[in-house]
Amino acid sequence: MSIKSDKKTVDVVIPTYRPGKELALIIEKLVNQKYEVNKIILINTLIDDKDLGLNFDNFEKVEIHNIKKEEFNHGLTRNRGVSLSEADYVMFMTQDAMPYDNSLISEMIKPFYDEDVYVAYARQLPKNNCKYVEKYVRSFNYPKEDIVKTKDDFDRIGIKTIFCSDVCAMYRRSVHIELGGFPETDFNEDMIFAYKTVMAGKKVYYASKAKVIHSHNYTYMQQFKRNIEIGKSQKKFDYIFGKIKSESEGIKMIKNGVKHFIKKGKWYYIPDLIFSSGFKFLGFRIGKYKSCK
Repeated sequence: MSIKSDKKTVDVVIPTYRPGKELALIIEKLVNQKYEVNKIILINTLIDDKDLGLNFDNFEKVEIHNIKKEEFNHGLTRNRGVSLSEADYVMFMTQDAMPYDNSLISEMIKPFYDEDVYVAYARQLPKNNCKYVEKYVRSFNYPKEDIVKTKDDFDRIGIKTIFCSDVCAMYRRSVHIELGGFPETDFNEDMIFAYKTVMAGKKVYYASKAKVIHSHNYTYMQQFKRNIEIGKSQKKFDYIFGKIKSESEGIKMIKNGVKHFIKKGKWYYIPDLIFSSGFKFLGFRIGKYKSCK
C-alpha cells in the first residue's frame, strides 16, 4: 500500500509506442510506490488512424494522451508531458524501464533536498537475459555509488559531466520550464538539459539507490546505426558536444573492461567488448561526418 506524503508532488511521464504487456506491470509498480505518485501521464503515439490507443481504466492515476506519428519527437513530446503536469517534480521513464522496487520515487526525490540539484537520474540494472558485455557496460555507466556533477567536472570527466538518461530521470518542473525544457531532437535531450543545468551553476545527481531494470541486447549493426543517429544529434548541437571531451571515456571503459574480464577469468569476452565498442565509435564518427556535409 502506498504511503501518502504531504511533501512535494511527483508526476511520471512515459512516452509510449506499441508498448508490450510489461507496461501494465510498470504502472502497477509505480502506483504502489512508498512515495505516492500524483499521476502517470502516458503520451501514446498511435500506429495509424485505426489505432484505438491504450486502455488503463483500472488505474485511476493514469492519464492517456494520444498523438500521431508525425507529432512525436523525443524532446518536444516530453515537453508536452511537462505542460500536462502541475506537480513539483516530473519523472520521465521509457516504456521498457521496470522499477526495481517500491523505493524508486522516494530515492529519486532525495537528491532534491539540495536546492541546487535540478535533475537526478536512476541506476539502470541489466535484465536477466542481458549479454555479459552489456552487463559490464551497464556497471561502468551506472555504478553503485552516488555521483554529483557540476561544471567544475568537465576537465576531470569530460562528457560524463552531463551524462544523464531519460530512461528514468526526475526534474524540478518549474526549473525545466524556466531553462526552456528540451530542444527539438530525437537523441540526447536529457544530456542537453544536463548541460543547461551545470552551465547555470547547478547540479546533476546520479541517484544510485533509485533503480530500474533496463537493458538491450543490440547487435553490432544495431549499435552502429544507433550511434550514427547519436553522432548526427551531437553535431547538430555542436556548441555543446563539440567542446567536451568524449572519446577518453570510451577508451577508459574498454581498458577497465579488459581488466575486469581478465580478473573474472572471462577473457574470451574481450573481443566482443572491442568489436561492440568499435561499431559504436565508427557509427558515431560517421554520424558526425554526415552532418557536416
